Amino acid sequence: MASGYGLQGGPSRCFPFWQEVLACYVVNTSAEDDSGKKKCAPVLEDYYECLHHKKEAARVKALQVAYRKAEASSSRENAPTASQIRNLGLLGKEEDTKAVLNGS
Repeated sequence: MASGYGLQGGPSRCFPFWQEVLACYVVNTSAEDDSGKKKCAPVLEDYYECLHHKKEAARVKALQVAYRKAEASSSRENAPTASQIRNLGLLGKEEDTKAVLNGS
């Protein structure tokens, strides 16, 4: 945590999470005993997620992989051929245009 100030001068986006971490440490630890730090692990994990977005990035990547896999596995029925696509809007090829546009 650098200064605690965001780009527009207010508190940074992760400052509330940092305050939760500090509050947890104050409540659960003392100068003589550090064993309470283990209770603060979930709060610290939330703070690190706010800083680095690793879990969010992993979730997005998994969703993208699943979407691409679903796209690749499902074959499009009545998909237009390359020649039908090339003929879109050409004079004398109205039947190809209607077949492509009505098939969607």
